[in-house]
Amino acid sequence: MEFACSHVVCNWRSESLTEDEAKISNQGSTSTLLCGLSRAHSVSDHPYDNRVSLIPKPAPSLVPPPVPPRNIQQRKSLSSSLPPPVPPRGLEINGETQLKANVNVVSLKVGSLVDISKASAIQSSQKPVHCGKCNAIMSSASSPETHQTTIMWSCEFCGKENVYSLAALKAGRFPLRSPPGRDILYMDDNGDMEYENLDDMLIVLCVDTSGSMSVTSEISPGNSMRSPTYTSRLQGVQEALQLVLSTLQKSSPHRRLALVTFNNEVTVYGDGTGVPLTLRDWALVDYDYLKKEGENYSTPHCIVETIQPLTQKIKELREHGATALGPAALISVAMASQFTGSKVIICTDGQANIGLGHLEQDSSQCSDPSPYFYNQLAHYAAEKGVIVSVMTFEGEDCRLAEVGRLADHTGGRINIVNIGTVATEIQSAIADNVLATSVMATLLAPDGMYFPYEEDNHRLVREIGNVTDCVEITFQFAVRPEKVESFQQRDRVPFQLQLSFRTRELQKVVRVITQQKRVTTTSWVWAGSLNMSVLGVHCAQLCARLTMEGRVQEAQRQLRAQQDLLKDISQQKPSPKEESIYGNWISTMSMICEDLTSVKQNKTETDAQPAPQTSSTAGISDAAANVVYQMKRAKSVSGKGKRVALLEN
Repeated sequence: MEFACSHVVCNWRSESLTEDEAKISNQGSTSTLLCGLSRAHSVSDHPYDNRVSLIPKPAPSLVPPPVPPRNIQQRKSLSSSLPPPVPPRGLEINGETQLKANVNVVSLKVGSLVDISKASAIQSSQKPVHCGKCNAIMSSASSPETHQTTIMWSCEFCGKENVYSLAALKAGRFPLRSPPGRDILYMDDNGDMEYENLDDMLIVLCVDTSGSMSVTSEISPGNSMRSPTYTSRLQGVQEALQLVLSTLQKSSPHRRLALVTFNNEVTVYGDGTGVPLTLRDWALVDYDYLKKEGENYSTPHCIVETIQPLTQKIKELREHGATALGPAALISVAMASQFTGSKVIICTDGQANIGLGHLEQDSSQCSDPSPYFYNQLAHYAAEKGVIVSVMTFEGEDCRLAEVGRLADHTGGRINIVNIGTVATEIQSAIADNVLATSVMATLLAPDGMYFPYEEDNHRLVREIGNVTDCVEITFQFAVRPEKVESFQQRDRVPFQLQLSFRTRELQKVVRVITQQKRVTTTSWVWAGSLNMSVLGVHCAQLCARLTMEGRVQEAQRQLRAQQDLLKDISQQKPSPKEESIYGNWISTMSMICEDLTSVKQNKTETDAQPAPQTSSTAGISDAAANVVYQMKRAKSVSGKGKRVALLEN
């Protein structure tokens, strides 16, 4: 776990100052400080106030996160010495108060945490002891008391008095005292699990062959000697797939690959050695039938044995008909579900308009079931350890916001491609390997805290699903207003992460990390104590999530709060170099905010009357959805002593 701030700020809140506080402020007895909060001028007697405990030191330079490619109007570059203008807010008219940034943020680098190849030193041969109320695990932060026949543990998270029998703990191989170390691996003892060979996994190429795939693009300009050369989208995909087959034959000859195409109907070619399976009419709307057919479909031969027939099948593909994307995606995922770590790569250029998951909706219809279908399919794929990647062609509206859920929940890639980049993107999708499946994160804070935008209590559970390298998720936490005073009397507060998952060897693992953070009695935070990489990643992920849920105005307020925070930090760091760095950060966030404003203008529902979850992304274009999904995959990486926030391209 990595925290954005060195201390826990207890009295953060999203609302503005109360009238009484405002009066005091006008009298000059308080001063407004970082994060939009205030502190009294009187000296605090708290021994861990971060004004005393922190020794100022130069903060590492930060590089602003690059903005993902998006089809928006080019903007004039902004001077790094002056902050860019803030986009129109329109909140004051409605009487809304501006949200202030919360620096209580924790980052979980899940991709690193599930890689246990170098974690043998922290592996425990004992079983974890759980709290009977909040399910916290006894750790180095616990203080159990041993009596003659029992052990008593007052849970540091919920306060429950747990009483355990010494005899029962010994018989069950449970620890009789607090485990040493703050990071411990608990491994399941089941020795019957077999290693899941990477070559056993299946790659399913799910390709659109509808009529719109005949659209051509100029790939070579003409001159006085020859005419320009044009290539259709399908021809570009065919060339890309042939290149992928050739590459796999050399690098992974024992890997298996299957081909599925869709237009008016769905055709399953499999490994190309058998008779194709064609699905049409009623089969395209029968979820259970498609799922069963896929789960029972056999693909026994590896790429070195099937490259010739598969190459021939790919060459014979022709464009015609509509787009049965939903049924094709379902049967592809069902085929891949037979082997953990398998991949489905969907390449399409139009909206699904036939069968399950159709996205072209009649205006007379009052509801759209397609988002539910893609959510259901995404959960099914994640449960089976299948990674789904989605690629759509630029210049088209494929409703990427809906179809992209498949990739977003399974750890796959989401990208808008063209004829020149489709081969590279397919190869990149194939290279993404699953490190762990069925990943579940449980984050515990002391009773009296909560997780804004997540849970209204001190225990947060998040289903992550498949995890590949570099996956990072962030959460913010806060103290309830009525509990602020009691928390300010504490030296430290504990946090615990419980990460449960299954490895490539199908072994069940629980990784428990427990940390204690000091508490500051005021809302003042020295800029050097903040990890702007963590804050930047969290802001990107949260705003993307709110946007996809249709809560665009909330996302905009979060971005403005982040901008204000960056401005405050730049004022505390007046050096030209740092001012330039933070100015670029603000510029980047402003451009994202403008994108969200464009998204908001396309929406048919407002935050005052939120749209149902099933249609919250109906007004988001593919270009905007692509940007937002890249924001959701934001991560921070290390580089030569500095932290850099990145957005995937």
